[in-house]
Amino acid sequence: MRGLLYFLLFVLTQVCSSSTKVIGLFGHNVTLPCVYDFQTHGVVSFCWGRGKVPWSKCSNTVLSSQDSAVDIRQSPRYQLLGRVTDGDVSLTILNAELSDAGAYGCRVEIPGWLNDHKVNTQLVLEEAPEVQAVTEDWTFTSAEAQETLTTSESTNTEDDEPICGKNSIATSEEEFKAFLGVGNFGRVAAIFFLSIIVILVFIFRKGFLPRRTLEHLNTSAAENIYESVP
Repeated sequence: MRGLLYFLLFVLTQVCSSSTKVIGLFGHNVTLPCVYDFQTHGVVSFCWGRGKVPWSKCSNTVLSSQDSAVDIRQSPRYQLLGRVTDGDVSLTILNAELSDAGAYGCRVEIPGWLNDHKVNTQLVLEEAPEVQAVTEDWTFTSAEAQETLTTSESTNTEDDEPICGKNSIATSEEEFKAFLGVGNFGRVAAIFFLSIIVILVFIFRKGFLPRRTLEHLNTSAAENIYESVP
């Protein structure tokens, strides 16, 4: 009878637990997931341990929390970076080391008989991919490209001056053509004809005044002759 009870407890324990596998990189942060329904159960106690979750509590506890306060933390590299108020009690291992690989167990103590939420996680750590070193060929190519870029910039700078001169000449031609437009051409013609009229008037007055003066002198002389005759 007792054996049957143990068997039923074992079966219930296995049914209520889950297993996951996490692959991380050496020297990087690794997160082992463990989430429960916070809205239903609220704040509860939980723990993380090395090895699978035992019948009660955690084996080789590395971190545990009682009444929303962490009471055990084996190393500062073990952190809870998830939102505990949302039921996320995942364990994050900072700067994972070779010795961190292996089995981990998370137990969330849900009130009631055999209601605890258990997660068994197998952590596998791998080497981070190597960063390709800069080769001499690549360095030479980069230097050559930089030199080409500098030469191109110098060429563009030298070519800018003639272009600016051409632009200035083109601007002057455009201004002259604009000055010779229909409106300006009419003004020039009016000024030209007005100048001619002024010149003609000046010439006419210059030729007319001496003639009037001569006629006046002749008239005065004739009057004097008539007056002198008895």
